[in-house]
Amino acid sequence: MKKVAICLFAILAGTSVAMADDAGCAAFKWPVTREQALFPAAPAAQPGAALTVGQAADFMLTAVDTISFAVPPERAPAAGTFGATANVAVPPEGELQVSLSDEAWIDVVQDGQAMKSVAFSGVKTCPGIRKSVRFKLPAGAATIQISGAKQQSIKVAVLAPE
Repeated sequence: MKKVAICLFAILAGTSVAMADDAGCAAFKWPVTREQALFPAAPAAQPGAALTVGQAADFMLTAVDTISFAVPPERAPAAGTFGATANVAVPPEGELQVSLSDEAWIDVVQDGQAMKSVAFSGVKTCPGIRKSVRFKLPAGAATIQISGAKQQSIKVAVLAPE
């Protein structure tokens, strides 16, 4: 009887963890199912790479004190953290959603100016996705700056908002 109770508890605990994971991802202000589909197969990318709207990349980051950001990050990165820059062509609609797998700061720069985000959603309980930030931008070239990451790699998805 004791073994049955322990097995039942283990099954229920596993179910609770799975339900908590689902509930964690549902706590985002908008769906993150596209990121969940893209991140596991995201190809490796080096800092400075070009990103395409609708895709994700797995960036190898470098120490923030070695990066020449186009503009200083809005939130000064802590010593010993990592970052990268990436280029993206903003489509004519001008809306971008940048999502990260882990905690870090996101700035988007156009024409030498940091652009303000229009919406933000962050959840610490969604496995593999930490934050998603939306921007309304003029069409054209932009630079995504990632800073303050505690790990040396991060997955980045650039999507059109749903």
